Amino acid sequence: MSEINVSSGRRRPARERLLEAAARRFYADGVAATGIDTITAEAGVAKMSLYNNFSSKADLVRAYLDARHEEWLGLYRARLERTDGAREGVLAVFDAYADHAAFAYEHGFRGCGLLNAAAELPAGDEGRAVVRAHKEEVERLIAGHLEQLLPGRTEEARAAAEHLSFLLEGAMARAGLEGDGERVQRARSMATALLDRL
Repeated sequence: MSEINVSSGRRRPARERLLEAAARRFYADGVAATGIDTITAEAGVAKMSLYNNFSSKADLVRAYLDARHEEWLGLYRARLERTDGAREGVLAVFDAYADHAAFAYEHGFRGCGLLNAAAELPAGDEGRAVVRAHKEEVERLIAGHLEQLLPGRTEEARAAAEHLSFLLEGAMARAGLEGDGERVQRARSMATALLDRL
């Protein structure tokens, strides 16, 4: 990405460049393997600039996780705008994950960046709470669509949402291991079949 903001002709803010560099390096190389020097060099900023924007590497990791969550929500909302009805809303969740898997990653697709990061963080770390909140929100979104699809059958909708979220997470894990989004597409087909039986 260019460091020049085309609309204004100015350099992008250091915080933005640091987050973009961290996102690339954390996803490609892992959180623990990526040092501050690597991030600042890739962002083209001085180390002091990092500490002017983030209190620590842990703070940068949390910001990365928050940004990754917002990025996924943007993909989901874009998919949702093109849907018609609750059934398609459920499938929009799967499509947003497929969209994420289709990005051009430096070393190829490695699965869910949030779960990859959480796997490296110790129990009790605030970053793990961010990842958990994301996964819970995904399941709530699915449940909300299913509750519209199954009015008055709230418990059935919630159970189906849990089932579909497990299907999605398993598909993402396998897709990450295999390096492409094919498993997510197959999970979407399974979700469609499940929705047809409701």
